[in-house]
Formats: sequence, C-alpha cells, structure tokens
Amino acid sequence: MRTPTIVGILLALIVPAFAQAPVDSGITLRARVVIDGKGQVLRNTVVAVRDGKIVRVGGPAGGVTHDLGALTLMPGFIDTHVHIGWHFDEKGRYHSGPEPADQAALYGAENAFVTLMAGFTTVQSVGAMSDKPLRDAIARGVLPGPRILSSLGQVSNPKMTPDDIRADIRQKKAAGADLIKIFASASIRDGGVPTLSQEQLDAACGEARAQGLRSMVHAHSPESMQRAAKAHCTVVEHGGLAGPEALRALADAGVYFDPNIGLVTQNYLENKARFLGTGNYTEDGFTAMEKALGFKDAMFSAALKTPGLKMVMGTDAVAGAHGQNAREAIERVKSGQAPMDAIIAMTSLAARSMGLEAVTGSIAAGLAADLVAVDGNPLEDITALQRVRFVMRDGNVYKR
Repeated sequence: MRTPTIVGILLALIVPAFAQAPVDSGITLRARVVIDGKGQVLRNTVVAVRDGKIVRVGGPAGGVTHDLGALTLMPGFIDTHVHIGWHFDEKGRYHSGPEPADQAALYGAENAFVTLMAGFTTVQSVGAMSDKPLRDAIARGVLPGPRILSSLGQVSNPKMTPDDIRADIRQKKAAGADLIKIFASASIRDGGVPTLSQEQLDAACGEARAQGLRSMVHAHSPESMQRAAKAHCTVVEHGGLAGPEALRALADAGVYFDPNIGLVTQNYLENKARFLGTGNYTEDGFTAMEKALGFKDAMFSAALKTPGLKMVMGTDAVAGAHGQNAREAIERVKSGQAPMDAIIAMTSLAARSMGLEAVTGSIAAGLAADLVAVDGNPLEDITALQRVRFVMRDGNVYKR
C-alpha cells in the first residue's frame, strides 16, 4: 500500500474525531486550581484563549466554554527526550532495522497520538531522520500530536575527527535539525565509558552553537559529563554513574541535567523479552541496566543537593514507553524531589532548556494555548499527572 493512501486514511479517521479548531470568538476555561508552570498556584481562575494563544489569565469569566470544575489546569507537559519512532513490530518485538516508509509513518503517528493524549504537548525526539515528516505534518496541523523538535540523527562515531564532526553538524543543520544529539559515552549496557575526547566534544558543542543549535549529550560516566561541562554543551542526559563532582561541574557551567530515572530502564526491564537479542540488548546488558537502576537513588539524591543544578524532565521514552511519560515525574517525587519542582521541570524549565520559553511552558498571556487538566492536585498527589482529562494544544482541543 502506498504511503499517501495510508496517511490519507489516518487523517480522515483521526483528525475530525479529536481536533476542534480554535473558535474565532475565543475560548474561555475556568478551573478551581491552576498551576502556572512557574511555581504559582491560582484559585478559581479563568484562562482566555484566542487564535491559539493565551490572551488573559484571570479577570471576569464571561461566557465560559470549558468549565473544568475540580480538575487542576496546568501548562501542557513537556518531555525533553523521547524517541518518537521507536516501536514494537507486528510480532511484538523491538523493531530496529529498515522498514517501509508508510509503516514507519504510522507507528510514529501512533506514538505521537498516545503521547499527546497523556498530556504532553511538546517533545524533543533524538532522533532519526524519519522524525522529520512526522514533525512537519504535526506542525502543519494535519496530524494530532505534540509539537516535536528533533535532532534528525546523532553524532556518535568516536573515529570522527573534530573537522568531521563540524562538517556533520553543518549537514544536520541544513537538513532541518532543531538540535544536535551527541554520544559522549557508551550505553550503560556497555559500561557507560567515555567515547569522545575533550577535543571532539569541544568541536561538537562549539559547532552546534556556531550554527545556532543546542547540544544534547548522552553521558553516563563522570568523566564524559565533566567533558560536556567544559565544552559548555546545553544539556547532559542520563548521568547513570554520576557523582557529586560531575554534578557540580554541570551546575557551575550552567549545563542542564536530565537524569531519566523513572521510565526508560523500568520499561526495558518490563519488556525484556521484546528487546532481548537485538543489538546490545543481551543478558549482560540487562544485568547492567538492573545494576544501574540500583544506583539511581544515590545519584538523584546527590543531584537534588547540588546548588544551582538545573534539572529538566526527559524520559528517553522508547518502544513500549510512549504515553507513560509522566512516570518519570512521579518517580522523581517518590525519590525526594518537591512536587512543584517536578512540575516546573516538565513545563517552564523544560521549555527554557529547549529555547521555547517564549512559545510554551507556562500559563501566561502571549504563549501558545498548550493546556492540560488532570483529575486531582499533583501538588498533593503526584500520580494525578497520569489522570489527564483535558488536552489543548495551540488552542485545539484534543481531549475533553
């Protein structure tokens, strides 16, 4: 079957059923509790929306189009690290090889849809070239899904010279990448050892800055994290083997940190049979992941105690994890983070780390009407983040 036929069917079925175009006369929402994404809690508040943007917070109610009652209204959630195209195949196994374009498109659209329904209105996918048509279709408004930023690939070959790395980043910029993903260490399944030198990381993050792009660094070992800090990269992911010194280096350099403690490893272990035997998903690899999971409390506790460390919320959602993204924030609160800090990490701070603070991330006039309502108050019960009852992105209502 040709791609246009499948995608056409998808659009015909999904878009009319779930999307509601913004009303010219405006939309007004009222909620008893509003968490604005920057640390403020508002009571019995009205939020007015027009042409896809928030135009007023507070003031007279007028004609309320959506009375959310006891639900808690929040900014749309943001996940700074997903792999939106990763999926299980028709046999229930992790798919890692080439596949027909129409099949890849449908799996990606499915993952995007369940992510949106879970309240995540913006995600950063790092990343494959196949993200591009999905990102662009959602941006055009012809597919329901979160706003997607993508690296369209990664810098991962340790044999590349600094000049090779710079040239590769320029090519990714020309292809339309929103950021650069860099592997500075091996997977935790392979010990997490450093794979790029300081010179290589300097070249990668320096060229990304020169091209006006942010840099996201996969780094598990303390040494690779410290190299990323010295290179002034934008954000470090994972940090599975991090100690206080590496965390202080990130804080001192102003580098964001995304520890991924609540979903990705748990999802791998829960779906072990589906991944086992593919690439480095071996028995030894799973043993290494289980061991690393045992380190997370000490690492995360040290991160919480590091003054000035900017922790954003990303999940590294892979096959089987899409739509469960809120588990990350829930685990962080269970591990000692204050609920409000966890919420800020998945809203305004996440937006700032992605260069989107003028677009989304909080409930404020002038920003996109990315709004989510949950059943319960997550400041009192963080699991309320999983009970999403209302989703709006850019003024379009997708769940009500």
